[in-house]
Amino acid sequence: MIGIVVVSHSHALATAAVGLAAEMVAEDNRPVIAVAAGLDEKTFGTDAMAVSEAIAAADSPDGVLVLLDLGSAVLSAELALEFVDPEVAGRVKLSSAPLVEGLVAAVVTASTGASLDAVVAEANRGLVAKQDHLGDSVETAAEAGPTDQVIEVVVGNEHGLHARPAARVVALVNSFDAVVTLTDLDTGRGPVDAGSLSMVATLNAQRGHRLEVGAGGPQAAEALAAINQLAAENFGDAPVSEPVVAASGSGLDVAIGPAVVVDAEVDLTGYTPGDAAAEHRRLENALGKASAELIHLRGTSPDHSGIFDAHLALVKDRTPLEAVSSAIQGGSPAIDAWKQTYDQLAATFEGLDDAYQRERAQDVRSVRDRVLRALTGALSNDTPPAGGILVVAELDAATAATIDASKTAGIAVRAAGTTGHGVIVARSRGIPLITGIGDVDVPNGATVAFDARTGSFEVEPDEDSVRTTITQRQAEREEALNQAAQPAITRDGQLIEVLVNVGSVQDAIDARGADGSGLVRTEVLFQDHAPTVDEQVERFRAIAAALQGKPITIRTWDIGGDKPLPFLPQDHEANPFLGERGIRVFRRRPELLRDQLQAIRHVATETPVHVMFPMVTTADEVAWALQELGPRPEGLQVGIMVEVPAAALRIDTITEGLDFVSIGTNDLTQYTTAADRTNTSVAALADGLDPAVLRLIDHVVRNAGVRVAVCGDLASDPQSAVLLAALGVHELSAVGPQVPLVKARLRQADLSEVDTAEVLAARDAAQVRGLL
Repeated sequence: MIGIVVVSHSHALATAAVGLAAEMVAEDNRPVIAVAAGLDEKTFGTDAMAVSEAIAAADSPDGVLVLLDLGSAVLSAELALEFVDPEVAGRVKLSSAPLVEGLVAAVVTASTGASLDAVVAEANRGLVAKQDHLGDSVETAAEAGPTDQVIEVVVGNEHGLHARPAARVVALVNSFDAVVTLTDLDTGRGPVDAGSLSMVATLNAQRGHRLEVGAGGPQAAEALAAINQLAAENFGDAPVSEPVVAASGSGLDVAIGPAVVVDAEVDLTGYTPGDAAAEHRRLENALGKASAELIHLRGTSPDHSGIFDAHLALVKDRTPLEAVSSAIQGGSPAIDAWKQTYDQLAATFEGLDDAYQRERAQDVRSVRDRVLRALTGALSNDTPPAGGILVVAELDAATAATIDASKTAGIAVRAAGTTGHGVIVARSRGIPLITGIGDVDVPNGATVAFDARTGSFEVEPDEDSVRTTITQRQAEREEALNQAAQPAITRDGQLIEVLVNVGSVQDAIDARGADGSGLVRTEVLFQDHAPTVDEQVERFRAIAAALQGKPITIRTWDIGGDKPLPFLPQDHEANPFLGERGIRVFRRRPELLRDQLQAIRHVATETPVHVMFPMVTTADEVAWALQELGPRPEGLQVGIMVEVPAAALRIDTITEGLDFVSIGTNDLTQYTTAADRTNTSVAALADGLDPAVLRLIDHVVRNAGVRVAVCGDLASDPQSAVLLAALGVHELSAVGPQVPLVKARLRQADLSEVDTAEVLAARDAAQVRGLL
């Protein structure tokens, strides 16, 4: 394998460039990279003797490639060749390739065992991807030999063939004796040489794009098989999904404890900046510390390693790092350069159309503050003290999924909104939580308390009163758990089925007192690959067994919007929440749905099963779904999700052939209020108790002509559950920790005493809560 030497006027620049390039290949397959940069760590310049020593250190029988930054670096490198042994000098090549891009391309190519000439050629093409993107490319394709075998693969990566998966393709291709080309069938770009990192990058292949892979040569078939397998594994990228975690919190709606304020900005006032070289070193050390913390978190929380991998990628992202380095070189302290760059990056994410991408702004701010804490020496927030209450500006799913629920007293969220992913994950884990506390001043360490049932949040509360309330709620919960198996029969004799929402077999195992499952989220059950019919049958059987043969309601694939399915990539949409979601996706691509329906029909011959189709809008969609389902086994009941206001308003025209409908209040609320539940700026509008939403629910109940269930978040709130039952809803499906509490509250209620007319005529959600 060839060696590589980096010659630069700046030691910090060379070190950062080497660190970036090294990330592209495995450590055990990395070429030797020697650095000759700066007269010392602080002083700019180049030294011919240092360059000659670096060449000696990187020397290899296969040759040495020298990459340089500015003009005098070339002179120093040329002079250095006079200092080394002539035999060594004879196998050294100086390259005019761009330092950063050329180094990345050279490291990836060299790692495959390519010749010095091949590495030089690839390094020289380092700018092609950038030039092509900006429209000033000189070279648009690499010459490739003839290919006589072809396959087609789909880019399933959430963010396409970015640098790391592209590097994996190149390394894989160059391990075979074959010529391989890639053509993007959706854009018409290509064919390009798949053994060239710069060429693969020019494709700009995005998620959902179809790639034609051509191969020729002695190992063409083996290369195609390997690429097909790599594509099936998302080119090595882990699929992004909402974490599924077991409930382990207290399950209460009240909490008290010392405030752990993590939404406050890191205190930068005590920071004393040094010169540019010192600031570069500080930043480098801080990045190393932040990376070490994230690697530790990844190791201690393997179920959520993908979250920390994403944060690690943000720490090492070359584009913002280049901006930070440039700002430091221009005289900015490291803290200012880092904060401003990552503030701008977060703002960019928040301005994107895609809801998932907007949520990544939370990740950017998390990484921003982690590095700022490392720069200033502030304490990490990864391990809040036992019994503390986290106070956060917004709750992302990563925090909700990874926090130790058994040691955290609760979470208080400044932003309003009850249907965001972080809130749903926290509640599914039984963590006491309140949202919408606003800008109240909360000193770090001060005793705080909240009661989500009443919506109160207090700093320095009457502790005796709060602890009395906690004791009462604990007793209520204990009693509810003891009676969980008893049916939920109201005081006026109405039986309400209370079921559980399930995203894993463990959810079903943990459920206490559930009358079955009112929602099995198949898109969460199966994340890493397209499951076979047998795999789905096995998983559905396990859920039914955990619920002791009680009915399970299986929702067919519900993808789109903020719920990507890694093995069924979708085209980019400007407004995915109003695009192809749920059943709409499968009218064009029904194959995966047919496998699932086959599995559902099979399980329905063994245990009580209901099936429901999501995101239905028209009677035509219902008819199509029933046709796809085909002949039903005896006992298999069929329904649809009511999440679209149009479906709710014409419910009487779309229920022909159905046994039930289930109202998904989360989506119905955001569509009714035109408020994206993932957008903290408007999430407060997306309130399930908005009278407009309640009127739609009332309309469905009165006009559906079939059994009506609710499986959205509203069904998990005991007080709202009583209102839903009073409106005539027959079934409620709640998150596991809330099932016993919902059943207990229903047993205490007399539905005839609920003035539904007054509730439906209320001015807003706040007035509805007052009435409840």
